[in-house]
Amino acid sequence: MNNPPDTPCHALSRRAALCLFSLPGAFAACALSAPAAWSQTPATPRAPRIVSVNGAMTEIAYALDAGPQLAGTDTTSVFPPAALRTPKVGYMRQLSAEGLLSLQPDTVIGTTEAGPGVVMDQLRSAGVKVELVEADHSWSEVRRKVAAVGRATSRTAQATALQARLDAEWAGVQATVARHAGRKPRAIFILSHSASPQVAGRNTAAHAMLDYAGLVNAFTDGQASAFAGYRPMTAEALVSAAPELIITTTQGIEASGGLDKFWSRPGLALTPAYQRRALVALDALYLIGFGPRLPQAVAELHQAALKVAA
Repeated sequence: MNNPPDTPCHALSRRAALCLFSLPGAFAACALSAPAAWSQTPATPRAPRIVSVNGAMTEIAYALDAGPQLAGTDTTSVFPPAALRTPKVGYMRQLSAEGLLSLQPDTVIGTTEAGPGVVMDQLRSAGVKVELVEADHSWSEVRRKVAAVGRATSRTAQATALQARLDAEWAGVQATVARHAGRKPRAIFILSHSASPQVAGRNTAAHAMLDYAGLVNAFTDGQASAFAGYRPMTAEALVSAAPELIITTTQGIEASGGLDKFWSRPGLALTPAYQRRALVALDALYLIGFGPRLPQAVAELHQAALKVAA
């Protein structure tokens, strides 16, 4: 079939004829003048698909503008609000390989608190990269989280910039806490997300937060054999600890049925904190998640400590 003179096929056939019948050296020039459609443009690499099973690391992903790369998150991932709209894979300590693999992630990120371990092994066997950051309730933990999310999302430059800003904020709040030369108020952290409230001892994120904010954990102060982890809250223990300040979560207040019902728990009315209604309730992720907002959370707790110590 003949093509009209002004079609690409006609133009192409003319160039081909020139190449065939011109001098040999002209062939390269003809090749260089070939239509752009002949050249192969390299495909843009696909951004890695990530499943985050740690609320703080999810928050970091959004801080790095990597939210669109999140194929799913766990139930501790509640901030920013966009995280609530991601597919959920359950609680970070009770994950299932089937649910995670159904989202086809390239990498699953979290802390060493994620599990069960057998699920992590199943993911690795399926070819999914698993990157778990050690959780030791320190500023180094936050730094490890930022670096890990930067690697997983291929946004290492942005992660480096974010870390520099966070390090400056952390140095500032540490200096503020250190300037306080007065006594350190006695405080306790109550975890009351269920019908059986618990109190925090050593080796917990809550204990570390009290220390960072210039508070003393009344359950461990001066006790060589102070308990680690969490234990059930009892009236006798509360009276003995005599806290001046109660720290809890907003979720705990809601689970208790409101502020009045929270204060009505056995033993609380006999504490110095009750006499002043000295209580700080903050969002759980913000307070004990050890994420990018840790400097602000410590600063807020420290302000509460100063009021009690006044």
